[in-house]
Amino acid sequence: MSNPGDLDQIIGETASQRTLAPVAVASQVGLMLGVSLATVIVFNVLRPNNKIVYEPKVKYHVGNKAPPRPSDSFLGWVSPLLHTKEPELVDKIGLDAAVFLRFLRMCRWMFTAVAALTCAVLIPINVVYNLKHVKPKARDALSMLTIRDLEKSNWIFAHIVVTYGITFIVIGFIWWHWREVVRLRRDWFRSPEYIQSFYARTLMVTDVPKKMQSDEGLRAIFESVQVPYPTTSVHIGRKVGRLPDLIEYHNNAVRDLEAVLVKYLKGGKIGKKRPTITIGGFMGCGGVKKDAIDYYTAKLQRAERAVEEFRAQIDLRKPENYGFASMAAVPYAHIVANMLRHKHPKGATITLAPNPKDIVWKNLGCTPAEIRRKQTLGWIWLIAVCFFNTVPLLIISLLANLSSLTAYVPFLQSWSDASPGSFTFVSGVLPPAVSSLFGWALPIIMRKLTKYMGAYTHSRMDRAVVARYYAFLVISQLIIFTLIGVIFNSVKQVVELVGQHESIETIIHNFDRLPDTINKTYIEQASYWLTYFPLRGFLVLFDLAQIINLFVIFIKTHLFGRTPREIREWTQPPEFQYAIYFSNLLFMGTVGFFFAPLAPLVAVAAAVVFWISSWVYKYQLMFVFVSKTETGGRMWNVVINRLLAGLILMQFIMLLTTGLGFGFKTFKWIATIPPILIVLGFKLYINRAFQPSFRYYIPTEEELRDAQVHSRRGDTVGNRLEKRFGHPALHSELFTPMVHANMTQLLPQVYHGKIQNVQTKLEEMGGQATDAHVVAGGIKIAAVEERDLEYDPALYQRDRGDDWDARSVSSSNLLADPKPPYSDSGRGSPAPSKVVGYDRYLAQGPQPEIEMTRLDTASDIQPLLPHQASPGYFDPQAVASRSNIDLGGYGYSSPPLSDTAATPLVPAAYPSDAYREAPLHRPYPTQYSPQSQYPPQQQYPPQAMYQGQPHLSPVPPPQRGSPDSYFAPQPGPPPGLDGGEQNMAGRGAHRMV
Repeated sequence: MSNPGDLDQIIGETASQRTLAPVAVASQVGLMLGVSLATVIVFNVLRPNNKIVYEPKVKYHVGNKAPPRPSDSFLGWVSPLLHTKEPELVDKIGLDAAVFLRFLRMCRWMFTAVAALTCAVLIPINVVYNLKHVKPKARDALSMLTIRDLEKSNWIFAHIVVTYGITFIVIGFIWWHWREVVRLRRDWFRSPEYIQSFYARTLMVTDVPKKMQSDEGLRAIFESVQVPYPTTSVHIGRKVGRLPDLIEYHNNAVRDLEAVLVKYLKGGKIGKKRPTITIGGFMGCGGVKKDAIDYYTAKLQRAERAVEEFRAQIDLRKPENYGFASMAAVPYAHIVANMLRHKHPKGATITLAPNPKDIVWKNLGCTPAEIRRKQTLGWIWLIAVCFFNTVPLLIISLLANLSSLTAYVPFLQSWSDASPGSFTFVSGVLPPAVSSLFGWALPIIMRKLTKYMGAYTHSRMDRAVVARYYAFLVISQLIIFTLIGVIFNSVKQVVELVGQHESIETIIHNFDRLPDTINKTYIEQASYWLTYFPLRGFLVLFDLAQIINLFVIFIKTHLFGRTPREIREWTQPPEFQYAIYFSNLLFMGTVGFFFAPLAPLVAVAAAVVFWISSWVYKYQLMFVFVSKTETGGRMWNVVINRLLAGLILMQFIMLLTTGLGFGFKTFKWIATIPPILIVLGFKLYINRAFQPSFRYYIPTEEELRDAQVHSRRGDTVGNRLEKRFGHPALHSELFTPMVHANMTQLLPQVYHGKIQNVQTKLEEMGGQATDAHVVAGGIKIAAVEERDLEYDPALYQRDRGDDWDARSVSSSNLLADPKPPYSDSGRGSPAPSKVVGYDRYLAQGPQPEIEMTRLDTASDIQPLLPHQASPGYFDPQAVASRSNIDLGGYGYSSPPLSDTAATPLVPAAYPSDAYREAPLHRPYPTQYSPQSQYPPQQQYPPQAMYQGQPHLSPVPPPQRGSPDSYFAPQPGPPPGLDGGEQNMAGRGAHRMV
């Protein structure tokens, strides 16, 4: 039998613990509120005098996208936040940042509505039930507001009804904002910046089979699927070997050398002792100590020599398993990509090309076998990280139940008796603080593992990090944390029974209470999450103040010195880590959903943190951070899917609560099933209603008719595709070591031997000429004046802007006006003379009866160019089709034409303008027929195409293009040259001035 005194002691301790929980939560809320207010005050004091930290985008911005300048008053930054609306945000900070802020606005209003519903309905029900049916000693101020004691009462059906209301609230908010994001994406696809970007009309081809790894092979892939629009140029990737690693090795050596030089010559004075470095050894033990300056100088010499030798020996004839193909217009690229999204012609995968700045080139060339191997190892590492993370979770669980350990740990009992205030304070503050500390490195690990697993773009890597990091947080912080709590409470019950000298049979029968233990555990953990959210709110404001950043800069400047390169990089606006911020916000939303019907105060706390976050991150994105690469809000689909998953988790937890409370045999838990089905059905609706317009540019007939069409000649002559999508290691410049100008006079005392003064151009500074010293080994060390330390705003605009895209647009539109000067029919050149059948030829393309003759005839063999550099044979008909001269006098016959009037149609996909592939590269059978050689190309209206029903349009809309465009209407003789001397170059059209 148990001792009545021991039982009374346990009951007393349990009651004490219940009174401590509200005090611990209140102490955490009070502490975080005070610290947060102090952080805001510090931010307002520091902001006016540290604008390069708090407002870098005012100085560094692209074009006319400067944010509104805030005043230097105490709260001068508030007014721009209040008055800057979404249309201006999209223009100034980009669609990625605008979508992030829209997600925050959606969450803050959505959780405000959820909190209002749950607090208005559930809290009165919970309080009334506790006052009527729960003894005063068995309840506390927090438990009365939760579902804990209603689990076996029919009153719980009120909570089930509220979950229906929460479901409809969330679905309504998501539907509304999904529609708005689709509208924003539609406008972004049609914006001048996107339309004029070269990558927007480029397709990426991956997993190219080995036999197709050539430019001709890429053409054959597109010809095999009979896409409605031809490519203007293709480019297969080329192997660069170890060149990227060598360049990175060289640039890291430059950074290391700059660091030791600046430290040794700090303040323009020679240091007392030359810096040293230990090579080898382990954890500071063993190794060889060497002079750091000499070591890094020799390392830099070896790296520079290795890069030069490798570049001289590199064989660019070896192809990669990826390539790129440009289209004549942005709508054409999206139509073709949408057509081929589920197809793999010749085993290849064709998708829209990302921005070249977004590509992870190291992963793009990996074979499928390498990707599978890396993914397998990556998942093993992820599981290992998740497993080892249970150690800090165990610590956090123990700290969260610190008051429960007082009966078993004498030290804690003595502390609780001697100073209950400090004990309560620590038990409320310490668990979330430890949780945040251990979670700091997790996103970094996730990102490195995702990159290792083969993500070939940074944006795709961010989406994968959101998916995996969010799953990791939910599994570890919610599920495993709850399981640890269940185990902890079960062990505590066993210890109590053992202390009461109960029999083994009684202890075993106690496990029948396990469902109640599970139910009570995750409900009682609501107090922990009520301490978690105040900490998250403080961390958001702490991020606004950037105190750690200022402290690190101060230490590096005054103790170690900063290199010119570090100063220049530090003055640029930093990149916003969307993956990390989205993951943390999604996890907070999931926790808010999880406890909304169980403990409504958690939903209130979530709403407060979302409100704080929406204003803080609006400031950060307007004035501080930039997007690494603009993706047009591509992350939206990923985060909404996870938000819906969090909503389903809430419904499953209500199902579990009802089943454990009443027993699953009663089937009362079936009442919680319909909301789950509603969410799944809503997800299917989203995929059908919003996804196509979200993923692709779906042009209307008018947009397709007015699309800006680029010429094939413009793409091929300048090698624009190869320059734009060639591996950056082939043209990237090596770093040049830089030191402060007042340190260069000390270099003769650092290096032995003759030092030569020269002028050099620094690519890091936009090619600016500067003084440099050539030290032993031929290493140039440039001097940077103090006035040049900050990053040049003009250079920042050049680096952030899409220079190649700008050149692409200017070159393709050199001969084109926004409005054609000839007629109102949409032409870019004078109307051709009406030869019989000319309109039918333009409308329907070359007909079978007028196709070229067989390739195996002597007449076709003769025109082949003799030298080996020519990839095919000359096709005079192609030139004739692009010229305004009559080739009849040269022995070439004109095709029969008719008077049928029709608008011009985009011609079939020929390999090139005046050259066709030689038979060696022809993907079709040797037996030639006009139909098999060039199968007729169908033209698909965009609406029919996106409905999955190809529709042959005999009269598609006319295409607008530059006069030299392959797709433009063929011009007649220019004014003033009718009947004059023929243009032997085959180009008679010219622009009227």
